[in-house]
Amino acid sequence: MTGNPILYEINTAAWLYELSEKHRTPMTLGQVPASEWDRLKGLGFHFIWLMGVWKRCRCDRAYFLADPRNVSLCDTILPGWTEEDIIGSPYAIEGYEPDPSIGDWGDIDRVRRELHDRDMRLILDFIPNHTGLEHPWAKSNPHYFIQVGKKECDKNPGDFYPVSHHGKTLYLANARDPYFPPWSDTLQLNYFNPLTRQAMMGEIRKMARHCDGFRCDMAMLVLNDIFRKTWGWTLGDEHYPTPEEEFWSGVRRAVPDSILIAEAYWDTEWDILQQGFDYAYDKRLYDRVVSYSVRDIYLHLHADIGFQSKLTRFIENHDERRSAEIFGKERIEAAASLFSTLPGMKLYHQGQMEGKKIKIPVQMRRVMHEEPDRDTSRLYEKLLSITRQDIFRRGEWQIRDVLPLTDDGSGDLIAYTWKAGRQIKLVVVNMTPVTGSGRIPLQDFASDDRNFTLLDELNARVYVRKGNDMGYPGLIVILAPFRAHIFDISPVE
Repeated sequence: MTGNPILYEINTAAWLYELSEKHRTPMTLGQVPASEWDRLKGLGFHFIWLMGVWKRCRCDRAYFLADPRNVSLCDTILPGWTEEDIIGSPYAIEGYEPDPSIGDWGDIDRVRRELHDRDMRLILDFIPNHTGLEHPWAKSNPHYFIQVGKKECDKNPGDFYPVSHHGKTLYLANARDPYFPPWSDTLQLNYFNPLTRQAMMGEIRKMARHCDGFRCDMAMLVLNDIFRKTWGWTLGDEHYPTPEEEFWSGVRRAVPDSILIAEAYWDTEWDILQQGFDYAYDKRLYDRVVSYSVRDIYLHLHADIGFQSKLTRFIENHDERRSAEIFGKERIEAAASLFSTLPGMKLYHQGQMEGKKIKIPVQMRRVMHEEPDRDTSRLYEKLLSITRQDIFRRGEWQIRDVLPLTDDGSGDLIAYTWKAGRQIKLVVVNMTPVTGSGRIPLQDFASDDRNFTLLDELNARVYVRKGNDMGYPGLIVILAPFRAHIFDISPVE
């Protein structure tokens, strides 16, 4: 598999519903037409992440609808919805086996073969931190979970879930992110219990026989220090001392050939990569792109290239608002051009390239229909065509300084180059709401007296500039708000 790969996230349940409507027959993963896999291959994707294939807890539908805010949301994004449209969360699972609505293990294996035939790979979810309420371990192995006594439960009864075990009532903790209220439809696994770790290792080994890698949900929550800070008050060092090894180091040994992608926040990315992950989410860049903080983006892109090549860049996924809603047509060119041409893994989300604005809750199988936005689709068609070039897979990437045109000017452009042999690409992006300008010294590429052709592949325009001027004072660029150039630079023969 090439470097700097492209990952495409598919909401499996919503996709199958859409295909079933299109072909007028219920469809499982094994019945997806070959033309769909051909289409994804043609777009240049290397990994396909089928989000939400595992068996969902049936009770999760009721939990979702018990919140009036969710009912109101359904009324807004799907007028006339029925309870059949509510399918429960794919992150509150009953077990690591395919949900009957999407097929069985044979269907997943067939998908994997279809992808391999097209030199693509299959990514599935791994949800290490918790299970759903109906997971069989809650009754058969409650010691796998965080437990408290009745007195503790009575203090915050909404944070715990009672289960009956051998004639006793046990109180299992709902899972949580320490910065937010507990997720009431989940149960928190105890990662300081060696038996829990052993059981979860068994699950990921089983799944690894059917896929090529995993997107690991909220991976930082099971790091020893974070887990101790969140749940130490329930454990006691005498019962559950801090393990000598991180869980993820063991996972890396258990599935040495699997691609591991960490959803990780709170500046844990570097630490988690040291434990064997291949990639980690770059949420910090996402936040800075949303706020168009040019200086922060520039500093972020000065990180070591070895680290940057392990980051998963995105401007949309199932947890975030739709990029077409956030950026609109005014800002989307800059945001999309930046994230798609950086080193590291690039994550595209189903519906992103069509400019869809309605976010599908993971508990629903559909929202009201949106016609694709042709301008947005054409932009992504161009970007994917450009970034399919080998230079973006194997080339050498370098951030470039952008100097002001005048002494009182400001640096408001982001620029970087890709180089592979004699081939050179220069990407320049204006992340601000005003016209940006600057000069980009390129003395390492163009400092002689020859002329150079600059083909803007994004906007289909050609410029000719003198090599001496490009070297110093530098290539002068004046760029409209939230626009981008992707130049192919070559000497005029």
